[in-house]
This record gives sequence, structure tokens and C-alpha cells, in this order.
Amino acid sequence: MTTPNLPSGRAPTCAMLLAAGLGMRMRPLTDNKPKPLIEVAGRTLIDHALDRLEDAGVKTAVVNVHYLGGQIETHLSTRKTPEIDISHEETLLDTGGGVAKALPLLGKDVFYAVNSDALWLNGYEDTLLRMARLWNDDRMDALLLLHSTVEAYGYWGVGDFTIDPAGVLARRAESEVSPYLFTGVQILHPRLFENAPGGAFSLNVLYDKAIDEGRLYGIVHDGEWFHVGSPEGLSEAESYLQARYAGTRRR
Repeated sequence: MTTPNLPSGRAPTCAMLLAAGLGMRMRPLTDNKPKPLIEVAGRTLIDHALDRLEDAGVKTAVVNVHYLGGQIETHLSTRKTPEIDISHEETLLDTGGGVAKALPLLGKDVFYAVNSDALWLNGYEDTLLRMARLWNDDRMDALLLLHSTVEAYGYWGVGDFTIDPAGVLARRAESEVSPYLFTGVQILHPRLFENAPGGAFSLNVLYDKAIDEGRLYGIVHDGEWFHVGSPEGLSEAESYLQARYAGTRRR
């Protein structure tokens, strides 16, 4: 798919998959299994995400691991596509630190960054390619996929961002409710990490910097999105996907 606004002239072919977390809110399911290997409708969360990336043309996925990382590596060793590179974290680096450590493996072009528990269904077109088509290298350092807070499955929070007609994002004001949440799916440019903190830090630090510079953009998802952050959210996603995809293998 041609995307003239991307410096490479095409959608990203490299992605970062964040899979190093402890999965504390999913206990006891994560006592002996990392969260990315929890299954929903017969397929692991990490494979759901990798399937979406593969469908969008991603050739290489960098996966960071920490908690029970050996299990994730063993599981991914059986997968043929996309090609998997592992970024090991001796200590947890949080989202920003994890991506920053993996930058040498991600190259100098824009890339997808996806939480390994991000679970979404495409709308009228492939979500990731829709994001790639919107990307504008002159205006953006990050493009976040948002979703309506009231239409998200398994989500009961107050949202994260507001978005103006041009797609520019701002933080939800304290004590207010935002109509949109961040889905854990995004396109990032490596320049976003220039002068980033060392060690562990959240991507939110870089989002705030991009907001100050007017370079944090968003796009609202037009398909389903599932918050698999608790056993209750997992159950809701399982029920929906089992009903929708009964008897099929690929999600």
C-alpha cells in the first residue's frame, strides 16, 4: 500500500512489541505464565498482535522480554513470520525505556509500537495501514490509535486524550472525563527519543514533550477494541471472539 507521507514511501515494515511487563492485574493467571501467552479464543495475545502486524506487511518485530521471558522466546521460536528479534531486559525499563533500548534493532525509519496485550479488530480497512496512510513525517513524531471510551470492551476508565479536528492530541484535564482512550497501538519516529531519559521511563514522558511541540497526533479506531487488563476483561473478550470466530483459526 502506497503511503507518500512516509519517508520510505510505504507503510512501516518494522514493529516493536512490548512484552516485558509483570502482568500483576491478571494474577493468578500470570503467576506461572507471562501475560502475552494468555489465550483468547484459542490464540495467545502476542499472536493476535503479531497476526495484525503481519497482515499489515511488517517483516520484522522486535519483542522485549523480562518476566518469564524464556517462555515467550520458546513460543515465538515456532513462528515463521514476521521475523522476530528479542530485546532482553535484565531490569524492567517501562514502556519508554524498553523501546529506547531496542532502537538499534528498529532502524532509523518510523515503526509500529504495540502493547503485546493490545487486542483489536479491524474496521472498514486494515487499522495499521489506515494509520500509515495518515502519517505525515513533517508534522508528527507519534501517531496514537485511540478508541471511544464508551464503546471499548472491558474498559471502565475515564479516558486519556482529547483530539482536535486536525488530529492533534491533548491530555485529558484532571477531574474530567475524556471521550477517547489510548489503545496501546501507535506509530513512532526514532527522533521522538532524542534527549530521552536513560534507564526506565514511561512513553508518557515523550508524549508530553510531543504535545508541547504540537507533534503528538491521533486517529480514532473504527473497529472493536478490547481491554484485556484483568480477568474480567479477558472473559469479556473471550466471549465476544468465541462467538464471532467460532470454527475459524485466524483472527
